[in-house]
Amino acid sequence: MSEQPPGGGVELSPDEIEALSTRWSSCWTPSGVAQRLAGISTPWYVAAGWALDLFRGGQTRAHGDIEIAIPAASFPEVRHRFPGYVFDAAGSGRIWEAATPEALAAVHQTWLRDPVTGNYLLDVFREPHDGDTWICRRDETIRFPYSDIVHHTPEGIPYLAPELVLLFKAKHARPKDQTDFEATVPHMTSAQREKLAGLLARVHPGHPWIADL
Repeated sequence: MSEQPPGGGVELSPDEIEALSTRWSSCWTPSGVAQRLAGISTPWYVAAGWALDLFRGGQTRAHGDIEIAIPAASFPEVRHRFPGYVFDAAGSGRIWEAATPEALAAVHQTWLRDPVTGNYLLDVFREPHDGDTWICRRDETIRFPYSDIVHHTPEGIPYLAPELVLLFKAKHARPKDQTDFEATVPHMTSAQREKLAGLLARVHPGHPWIADL
C-alpha cells in the first residue's frame, strides 16, 4: 500500500482495490446479523441487494457481501455488538484500518474485518439523520421517519423499503442492479412505484427506469 496521503487514510491503487474485493466473505446472512443485533435500541436495517430479497421473500441471487445501515450517531452501540472484530472505514479509494472517530467522519462506509483471517464480513453504512428522521445522503432534502422506511420480514428482520433501495441502485445501474429492478418492480404496490418514480425524477432526472414504472 502507498503512503498515507494528507487527506487521511491509506490511498489504494486500482490493483489494491481489486485485491480487497476478494477478501469479502459471503457466509453471513441477514438472520445471523439480526441475531447479533437483537435488542439493540437504535434503528437499523438490511440494505442493498439482500434487502430486496427480504422484500420478495427469498434469496434470488448470490450476494458478495451483506450491507446494513444505521444512524451515524448510533455507531458506537453497534460497534459493541461485534467484540473480537475490527472496523475499517473505506471510501474514495482509501481505507482507514481500525478506524478512529476522526477517520469515521471522513466517509460513511465501515467494513467489519475478522483480524484472524483478514476477511471482511459486514458493510455498515453510517447514514445522516436528524434524530429519528432518516436523511438521504444523495439528496438531503429527502427525509423520512425511520418508522416509514424500515420494513420487517415475518421473522422480524428489518430491511430498507424497496423504493429506496432501488433509488440508490439507480446511480450506477450495473447489470445486477438492472436485474434487481426488473425482479422487484412487479412485487411493489402502485404507491411504491409512484414514490420511486418521483424520487428518481428528483435525484436522477431522465433515468430510464422512470418510464418503466
